[in-house]
Amino acid sequence: MTLIVGSLVWLAVGGVSDTKTYYKTISELQQLGKSAEGKRVRVGGDVEPGSIVKAGAQVNFVLHQGAKTLNVVYSGSDPLPDTFKDNAQALADGRLGPNGVFEAQKIQAKCASKYEAKPSQRGLSHGPGAGTKVSAGEPNSFHSALSSRS
Repeated sequence: MTLIVGSLVWLAVGGVSDTKTYYKTISELQQLGKSAEGKRVRVGGDVEPGSIVKAGAQVNFVLHQGAKTLNVVYSGSDPLPDTFKDNAQALADGRLGPNGVFEAQKIQAKCASKYEAKPSQRGLSHGPGAGTKVSAGEPNSFHSALSSRS
């Protein structure tokens, strides 16, 4: 029994250390220098306008954060997200190559403009006290609260 429990703990710890990745800024990744080469890491930034170049199965692009830039080559099997375009915020998951190019296997992206409030909603607040209290005992209170705000 002890052997089984010990084996399960060993597998769990080993599995977690193999799959964990950290989100790094471009500056943090560059500060790591040679020690970052070959290690799996996630790095984030904005896609530099005009930098996306599709070359066969690979996609080359540049991430930037302020004046810091990072050349990225994506060669993963998943299609790129629809939101992956110029100025999109992106996370690249992969490894830094010895030539300083980040070799991404996964890309996540969001387009900031998709998440902006519509002009008619800009006055809505999500701060403390801005919400409407909804009681579990009042099944129509959410609908009533919305109707009363109009």
